[in-house]
Amino acid sequence: MLGQLAVDGKSNEITAIPRLLEMLSLNGTIVTADAMGCQREIAEKVVAQGGDYVLALKGNQGTLHTDVGRFLDDPHLVADDTRTTVDGDHGRIETRASLVSTDIGWLQEQHAWPGLAAIGKLTRSRETGAKATTETTYYLLSTPLSAERFGQVVRAHWGIENGLHWVLDVVMDEDQARNRKDHGPENLALLRRLALNLTKLEPSKGSMRGKRKRAGWDDPFLTQLLTHCANLQMR
Repeated sequence: MLGQLAVDGKSNEITAIPRLLEMLSLNGTIVTADAMGCQREIAEKVVAQGGDYVLALKGNQGTLHTDVGRFLDDPHLVADDTRTTVDGDHGRIETRASLVSTDIGWLQEQHAWPGLAAIGKLTRSRETGAKATTETTYYLLSTPLSAERFGQVVRAHWGIENGLHWVLDVVMDEDQARNRKDHGPENLALLRRLALNLTKLEPSKGSMRGKRKRAGWDDPFLTQLLTHCANLQMR
C-alpha cells in the first residue's frame, strides 16, 4: 500500500482517485484500475504525471465498451500480439488468452480517449472438476504493451485482492471493524496497512498471522522488525 485517501460520504472513488494520484510519483509506472476507475479525468491525470495506465473497460463507458468489444471479438482480427498461458493448481486448470491491438485510429475519431495507445482483451477460462467458466474483459492502454506483459499487468492487479484485501480481512479482521465515527475508520485503516507493509518487508520466514503474534509477544523481534524497515528507508 503506497497511499490512501478517505472517500467523502457524499462522493465516491471516482472523485477520490485523481486526488490520490497527485500524492504519488508515477514516472515509469503502470497504473491499473477496475471499471469504476475507467474515467477520462483519471486517464488524463496518470498521463500528465508521467505514468501509463491499463484500465478495465465495462458497460459504464457505454458505446466505447461496445465498440472495443465488437472490434476485438472479430474472428478476422489481426492483433499486434497474442499470448496464451495455462496454469494448473489445486485441481483447477486456468487458461488466459491475451491480445493487444494498436489499430485505434477509428476508435479515437469517435471517442478521443486521453492518451490511448492500444486496446486489449483478456479471456480467462477456468475448469474445476466438471465445472467450466469463461470470462472476457477489455482494457484501455496508454502504452502498446506486448500481450505477455499486458497479461502480467492484469494478473498483478487482481493479485492485490489476495496480497492486500484478503489479508486485511482474514488476518486483521478489517471487515469486522465497527468503528464508524469521525476519522477513526481512516486512521485505523492506515495503521493496518502500515503494519502489513512493515511485516512483509521483514525477511524472516513465517506467515503474516504468525509474525503479528510474534511481534506482540516478543519485544526483541518487534525491535528487529522496526529496525529492518528503518534501515531500508535510509538506503
